[in-house]
Amino acid sequence: MELNKNKMNNEIDFVILWVDGSDPTWREEKKKYSPQKDEDIREERYRDWDNLQYWFRGVEKFAPWVRKIHFVTWGHIPSWLNIAHPKINIVKHEDFIPKQYLPTFSSHPIELNLHRIHGLSEHFVYFNDDMFLLKPVKQTDFFRKGLPCDSAVLNAISFGRIQNSNNLLFMMPAYNMAVINAHFNKNKTIKEHPLNWFNLKYGTDLLRTLCLLPWHHFTGFVNYHLPYSYNKRTLEEVWEKEKEVLDETSSHKFRQHSDVNTWLFSYWQFASNQFVPRRPKCGIEIGLTDDDSLNKRICNMIEKQQYKMICINDNVSSDSFIRIKQDINSSFEKILPNKSQFEK
Repeated sequence: MELNKNKMNNEIDFVILWVDGSDPTWREEKKKYSPQKDEDIREERYRDWDNLQYWFRGVEKFAPWVRKIHFVTWGHIPSWLNIAHPKINIVKHEDFIPKQYLPTFSSHPIELNLHRIHGLSEHFVYFNDDMFLLKPVKQTDFFRKGLPCDSAVLNAISFGRIQNSNNLLFMMPAYNMAVINAHFNKNKTIKEHPLNWFNLKYGTDLLRTLCLLPWHHFTGFVNYHLPYSYNKRTLEEVWEKEKEVLDETSSHKFRQHSDVNTWLFSYWQFASNQFVPRRPKCGIEIGLTDDDSLNKRICNMIEKQQYKMICINDNVSSDSFIRIKQDINSSFEKILPNKSQFEK
């Protein structure tokens, strides 16, 4: 019995969200709902970079230990995907999101309800579809002793305008932190496990935490935009204690400035000391733009496999999209040229 228990504790699932923004049926469904002024409907939220196959190739090559891949989709499935693969679980929104929240065209309600996926392991790693593995990763890169690995670095909340979205103010960090500070005492949290907060693994980022110690409340956390390690029970606990807040965001068809998001679960794990410190430099987040010199740098990062993980944000204009997509996918092809068993 103890062996089975240990096996269950070592099982890690991956969860990835994907949307095909060119699907005509999906687009017609989306047109039925008129977004409000404070909702984010930017095209880059939905457009497809045609590189999902490299995500699967990376998982097969660099994380063969993964137990299950839960592929979360509105309903569309890539024509090349081998859905008969024993590790793939196709999950449609209606399979796990409560009916009162459907349909949704925002990733936030989907993220907030991931714990409802049938058969999801207690330990899972959540990927956006712009997060890729570039080098071999171990289970211990994501979980140790049953706890998620992450980097708890204090930060000051900053607010900015979201481009091309009706001048929408980015407020999510503040709403997330309001929830955290309602439940946790910063000084008590840090005193209980000081090595979680003053850890040399954080490198120079540790200076942020030291500078923000005088503030009584949590002022924010650095968001590293890398695959998120979660214990399923964390999501269940936050729903139990903050159902009204999560229900409000889950009811939104499109992103709104008043949303909370999946960072809330990471912050909750920080504030409750339910995590193990990890080096932030295990991966990098970087944004594609119309700047060819910057994009070339990103291509080099991929080809030289400089990091274990990379998150590539889409800040590309429509005029440059096709050209830059070809460049990025060409770089992925150089390190992952062979079809995986996840492909037909």
